[in-house]
Amino acid sequence: MTLNNNDIVKTQIHSGGIFRIILNNPKKHNVLSEDMMLNIQAALNSTINNNKIRVIIISAEGKTFSAGHDLKELKEGRKNPDKGKKYFQKIMTQCSKLMKSIVNNPKPVIAEVAGVATAAGCQLVASCDLAYAGKSARFATPGVNIGLFCSTPMVALSRNVTNKHSMEMLLTGSMISSIKAVEIGLINKMLNDEELNNFVLEKSMEISKKSSLILKIGKVAFYNQINLNLTEAYDYASNVMVENMLKLDAEEGIEAFINKRAPKWQDK
Repeated sequence: MTLNNNDIVKTQIHSGGIFRIILNNPKKHNVLSEDMMLNIQAALNSTINNNKIRVIIISAEGKTFSAGHDLKELKEGRKNPDKGKKYFQKIMTQCSKLMKSIVNNPKPVIAEVAGVATAAGCQLVASCDLAYAGKSARFATPGVNIGLFCSTPMVALSRNVTNKHSMEMLLTGSMISSIKAVEIGLINKMLNDEELNNFVLEKSMEISKKSSLILKIGKVAFYNQINLNLTEAYDYASNVMVENMLKLDAEEGIEAFINKRAPKWQDK
């Protein structure tokens, strides 16, 4: 395992091509400040063309996964002559870019949530392809309580959770448990806190053993088809499968299955 340190973001590389991004500002509840978002973005960008990295984990130090935007930063921005409008636009654009880059990253991205994830922190969890949380973890979109509706977290939330459950979180701002988060589809599974880290590593290792090319094809196709109508989705997915069948790894995988042996992926 190798470790790169930054003031507010750390990265680790585990065996098997597992790349971990660690939010490292626990004293400020890992708020998604301008610097925090820039550093997470840089870490994600570094993985895109790195063929040695196969799976990405996002986790955090401390008892809070992330408390969302840095409200003190936003308050400072309000001192500008335009009352902060340009600065607010900059921050929201930066945050949206970060969340989209998780979805658009060709590698599977997994959230490992030990602690509280609120507002844009909850958005970060919802933006990941998979999410696992400890029993003590909690989730909320509490912006309504401070007069700032969680409109951008709503985008990620509503793409994972049904309308009624999304609106309940958004309109009440109430905290929900990990058990409830599993029930409504915000996270995949709840683990005992002490089991979370090992479970996520094992799940990451399981995924990393697949063809990275096929994972990329599948991830891109999933997000592209999700908002198409039924006919368009099947037409699109059929074309994806045809192109997938022409890849060497598809040929190898089918041959390996027929001959009852382990496949030897070339990521081609």
